[in-house]
Amino acid sequence: MSVFDLTGRKALVTGGAQGLGASIAEALARAGAAVIIGDLNAEAGRTTADSISSGGAKAGFVDLDVTDEGSWESAVNHTVAELGGLDILINNAGIEISSLIADVDPADLTKMLQVNVVGTALGVKHAFRTMRPGGAAGNGGSVVNISSVAATIAFPGISGYSATKSAVDRLTRVAAAEAGKLGYGVRVNCIYPGLVPTAMGARLAEDMVTLGLWPSVEAAIGDVIGLTPLGRLGEPADMADAAVFLASDAARFITGIGLPVDGGMGS
Repeated sequence: MSVFDLTGRKALVTGGAQGLGASIAEALARAGAAVIIGDLNAEAGRTTADSISSGGAKAGFVDLDVTDEGSWESAVNHTVAELGGLDILINNAGIEISSLIADVDPADLTKMLQVNVVGTALGVKHAFRTMRPGGAAGNGGSVVNISSVAATIAFPGISGYSATKSAVDRLTRVAAAEAGKLGYGVRVNCIYPGLVPTAMGARLAEDMVTLGLWPSVEAAIGDVIGLTPLGRLGEPADMADAAVFLASDAARFITGIGLPVDGGMGS
């Protein structure tokens, strides 16, 4: 059996209805995992789950507001009941609101903190409680948090997003240390994705023009590519394959890291 084979594993992917989250859910399923998509977008989430199921994998949807403790409890309980356990959590849900620092809106910062930091922390919390010995699943597992290359470089217009994704990186490392120290049997890692032309990535490029930082979307994207040694934007599959790796036994001795999947942009 390949060390990348996830047959028999049970996964919950937050923000999995579309974009990068959907790509990760699909990749986990192709590797053999059963997958529950947690999202607020029920229509898109069910469509993605149905698409995965049509390929022969077990998949489902659960309503999940990552900023709400009760919603996490319900989603994790649903996942365990539906799949028979929980071995993998992908903390992918996140939001980005662009702004110059001189114009930053505290309400926007609060939204990003709630989703990107509180949401991720609650996910790790409930994964630990479920996966650790004596938990509802109790067989250990892997948590993969989605940070960003914005946590490793200084890029204008995204100060709040960069700050929250830097927090995800630190949270990941502390969580890994606690899980190891307490014998939970749970590995915790994060990924730093580069710019991917999803809806969020396209909007970010447009925001850079609106903020007056670049003259056009093409110029903004061109400069990002220019900062990337591999000379292209990222693709959802690039990030999804990295998530499968970190969730798999191929990464069995890896915990507490941030894996750059950015074409070298953050190096």
